[in-house]
Amino acid sequence: MPKAIRLHEVGGADVMCYEDFDPGAPGEGEVQVRHTAIGLNYIDVYDRSGLYPMPLPAGLGREAAGVVVALGRKVKGFKKGDRVAYVHTQPGSYCELRNLPAARLVKLPRAISDEQAAALMLKGLTAHYLLRRTYRVQRGDFVLVHAAVGGVGLILCQWAKALGAKVIGIVGSAAKAALARKNGCAHVLVLGRDPIVESVKKITKGKGVSVVYDSLGKDTFFESLDCLAPLGMMVSYGNATGPAPAFSPLELSKRGSLFVTRPSLFAYIASRADLDAAARETFKMISSGKVKLRINQRYALENAAQAHRDLEARKTTGSTVLIPGAA
Repeated sequence: MPKAIRLHEVGGADVMCYEDFDPGAPGEGEVQVRHTAIGLNYIDVYDRSGLYPMPLPAGLGREAAGVVVALGRKVKGFKKGDRVAYVHTQPGSYCELRNLPAARLVKLPRAISDEQAAALMLKGLTAHYLLRRTYRVQRGDFVLVHAAVGGVGLILCQWAKALGAKVIGIVGSAAKAALARKNGCAHVLVLGRDPIVESVKKITKGKGVSVVYDSLGKDTFFESLDCLAPLGMMVSYGNATGPAPAFSPLELSKRGSLFVTRPSLFAYIASRADLDAAARETFKMISSGKVKLRINQRYALENAAQAHRDLEARKTTGSTVLIPGAA
């Protein structure tokens, strides 16, 4: 019987159970996919811990790649043997076999491997909407990226550089600074060592940055606002240190009429056309070599709990994938 990581309660990494799970036959409009690689993301930690509540028992994971093995009724555009990938609003990708709406799947071009696709569908499409839609980065813009060597960060920094931006990356330790410089960052600051606001003002000659991409949340929110130029945009897209604090709109006014947004990938790819366009552009950036995807960790699916521990301890860099049947 196929295996899956399942939750029967929320909490730490130890609540993750590796157990038998039969998805049954695909329903109408669904495709059954045998996973070959599964993406690991910080949103999985939010789901597991209960920050994002969901009915239990439940699965974990939002993205994966694999091969179509069965089709439900009224499915068009897919056949058995197709290589596909997806990112889904509903957790459940930490498994060997899954039924999914055909409308959420994209076919993979030959130039993109299964592991690349599994690491791209959430992180890569997130980088796409952040750079091309939430704030459309222009040549010459100063851009500030928190967690610059994380899964999204490495893609974001390289892509921003390819667009002609001047990227200031923030990392959690001096050991990660060299990796950030190799992946698009013109300047690198270390949390706890460098005075972030003062350093950003110095780099930008007192102007501040056009946009801040902040995936940390609580610990960096107001500092991020202070790094912005007048009319700049604060993009808070993650909660790695906890949810961002409540604040008065006057905080934006007194800093120079700033903009703040808390976007979600799934709003940007809600339509089939938007999903296809985002995937196409993201795959093109990877296949062109302008953005290199760093898959720096691989774990067997049954070792997903250790992958979560390492992610939360900030021991990982770049992207991480889980491999079904790898143990």
